[in-house]
Amino acid sequence: MHDVHTVRAPSMLRLAAASLAGTAIEFYDFFVYGTAAALVLGPLFFPTFSPLAGTLAAFATFGVGFVARPLGSMLFGHIGDRRGRRPVLVASLLLTGAATVAVGCVPTYDSIGTAAPVLLLVLRFLQGLGLGGEWGGAVLLTAEHAPAERRALWSSFPQIGPSVGFVLANGVMLMLSTTLSDAQFAAWGWRVPFWAAGLLAAAGLWLRSSLAESPSFLEMEDHARVPLAEVVRDHWRLVLLTAGGLAVGYAVFYAVTTWSLAYGVERLGVSRTVMLSCIMAAVVVQGSLTPVVALLGDRYGRRPLCLAGCTASALWMFPMIALLSTGEPLLMFLGFLVALLAFITMFAVIAAYLPELYEPRVRCTGAAVGYNLGGVLGGALTPIVATAVAEGERVPWGVAAYLTGIALFSLGCFALLPETRPVPRMAVAPATE
Repeated sequence: MHDVHTVRAPSMLRLAAASLAGTAIEFYDFFVYGTAAALVLGPLFFPTFSPLAGTLAAFATFGVGFVARPLGSMLFGHIGDRRGRRPVLVASLLLTGAATVAVGCVPTYDSIGTAAPVLLLVLRFLQGLGLGGEWGGAVLLTAEHAPAERRALWSSFPQIGPSVGFVLANGVMLMLSTTLSDAQFAAWGWRVPFWAAGLLAAAGLWLRSSLAESPSFLEMEDHARVPLAEVVRDHWRLVLLTAGGLAVGYAVFYAVTTWSLAYGVERLGVSRTVMLSCIMAAVVVQGSLTPVVALLGDRYGRRPLCLAGCTASALWMFPMIALLSTGEPLLMFLGFLVALLAFITMFAVIAAYLPELYEPRVRCTGAAVGYNLGGVLGGALTPIVATAVAEGERVPWGVAAYLTGIALFSLGCFALLPETRPVPRMAVAPATE
């Protein structure tokens, strides 16, 4: 098989930009729900609960999206491995965008009673289903076009998408929370970012309409009949190790962007505007440095950076909680920034690392399932556990201990995985077991 990685830099730039835009839009949809869950969904959809129980219930609906993501990766991974990477990008964007717009239209508990949180739950599940397919399609389309010596760099562009989506989602929330009264924000303001998702989805579909199919997929002669069955049978250990390794990244990111937002506003009395500003500033720096870290992954390898990110996370969680507990904007920003830099040290190279671990015939399913199972382990439970653990403590050291434990667990998982750089051709996968 000849080398499929001869795509020139201008074409790679267009492809990477389209992948980034798509993931940014999909993660905007996902994150705007997390911010709303932290700020308003509890009292609007669970008014019979206490404030703490309402926040926990809202975060539980947030967590459903993560549970749905592995299911989405199985569904869309099957399509990606059987029909191509490109159809996945279109279908996943349509599903996530439609579900997000619908969330903005759901009546509150006062209007339709228990049907309100049930609808919220269903739509959040559909959001997660779509996002579970998005990552695999976007990352593989970029990684499989990229030259081997710069695969981490080019495939890091879709990894910038979550940062852009987060800043977009929270920027809209920040603008609304500063221009509207609390009553207006609770009555209708929180719905506006969900409605905006429809316009963003349309823009994303236009951007992706001209993307070419992955050359690795086009050259494949033997397609897996049931990719998930092959992954479970032949690569189950690899899936579990990658999921365990990625758990800390999700845990740290959502501890910073979702739990700390609710904790700062509800427990520390810091204004929504200040908390959102501190978090957004840290995310902007993290997103900007993603390609730089990815270049290090091309030079020094994927596994060393993953190990370094886990170690840094384990060492920083107690200082981060201490800085958050001060309620001082600059100190909180510092705590968030270092945590997110530890996070991106891992996640900047993951988009190259995971596809390289799997053979092409099951790559879309295997990489996406491992990635999204990590989200269940680290992302779905973290806001819930952290909110519960933080109750009754002046400084929530229990949250720091929880995050440190996940970091050490992920460190052990990455230690058991092989290195994959350099890989002259992605058509030949390294040993996976």
